[in-house]
Amino acid sequence: MEKRILLVEDEEHLIDAIKLNLELENYIVKVAEDGKKAIELWEGQRFDLILVDVMLPNVDGLTVCETIRLKDSEIPILILSAKGSSTDRILGLKAGADDYLLKPFNLEELLLRIQILIKKGDKLRQNRPEIAEDFSFGNNYVNFSTYEFKGINDQQGQLTAREIQLIKLLIERKNEV
Repeated sequence: MEKRILLVEDEEHLIDAIKLNLELENYIVKVAEDGKKAIELWEGQRFDLILVDVMLPNVDGLTVCETIRLKDSEIPILILSAKGSSTDRILGLKAGADDYLLKPFNLEELLLRIQILIKKGDKLRQNRPEIAEDFSFGNNYVNFSTYEFKGINDQQGQLTAREIQLIKLLIERKNEV
């Protein structure tokens, strides 16, 4: 099966070069030139990997990572960025990226990292159960899209994005230490 990559980049010369080389490696590549479009494409299609720049118009790359991670903890995300300080790399990894590659980069290294991340993503997806949009246990209920919960004594409210991520992680890794 052909692997699909979402390339989120706003520099036209980089888009053309990366897209061409990925297509030569038999990847199907969709391009989003800003973060908002990237999230829309990701929500409407299936991808095996996301390549995302940090500095984007409308919605930055870190926000794109965080948004995707709320609903999908397993899709590999590789940040391509000109911002190379250790703080920038740490922020990218904390936002949910699996890897961080500094621009300018070696094309062969990029292709190898993509290949490795896609293989890891495939293995993770094979071993994890699919999680529905909502989850109930006992009298408790959580909706992962709206962040609403119902708990003890019919207490209701909203959870934070971090709390939703944690609950999803615990559900995905049931019976694991």
